[in-house]
Amino acid sequence: MRIDRLLTECGLCSRKEAALAARRGDITVNGDREANVSRHIDPATDRIAFCGREVLYRRYTYVMLNKPAGYVSATEDRSLPYVTELLSPELQKRGLFPVGRLDRDTLGMMILTNNGSLAHRLLSPRRHVEKEYRFICSLPLPADAESRFASGLALSDGFVCKSALLRPDPDRMGGIVVLTEGKYHQIKRMMEAIGTRVTSLERVSFAGLALDPALARGEWRPLTEREEALLLAAAQDPAQGGAPPQGETP
Repeated sequence: MRIDRLLTECGLCSRKEAALAARRGDITVNGDREANVSRHIDPATDRIAFCGREVLYRRYTYVMLNKPAGYVSATEDRSLPYVTELLSPELQKRGLFPVGRLDRDTLGMMILTNNGSLAHRLLSPRRHVEKEYRFICSLPLPADAESRFASGLALSDGFVCKSALLRPDPDRMGGIVVLTEGKYHQIKRMMEAIGTRVTSLERVSFAGLALDPALARGEWRPLTEREEALLLAAAQDPAQGGAPPQGETP
């Protein structure tokens, strides 16, 4: 891999900035100054330093974000704030994007990554990846709400949802919904189909990863190794056994 490519993939600088840094003597390879940023190095064995700091190369990055209200699930938008604006400048340079979407007013758990293959697999209907949401509604849930969700609820446009788990709160004014699909405004439309309306919605887990309660709205952190392993396992083809090796793209 070229030195300038490694530095840009790590979000440290642009290729032009890498060339300028090399001319200043701010790039070293195995302790020696390197002026040629087109030089090919091995990230696994060569020690690269940029402006006095060692560069730890990782091809893919995985981040958990607690999405606040008002942000769209996108990498850019002309008129509205978008979730990648909440990341550090270094991560923004790495090209992270949200895995799936949450409505503008929906809160909570989002995974952002630059691993397109993994994101595609996690969102594939074949894998039945679970998404868990906490909701509050305007009117009490009807007595048959659980069974209607479990049997496959028909929406107003005729679309029939897959079986979903509904766990109401004791007062039936809210609860938990677990989906394995993600249609447009699905939970809001499901609630309308049973005679109530969502007034608050938060995703609390995705693919077996729970939202970190220590993250305030708008905050993020990298996934732990265990969380990365869970994410990779969730993206595994259901026809195959076991999870892919740690760090390997499924």
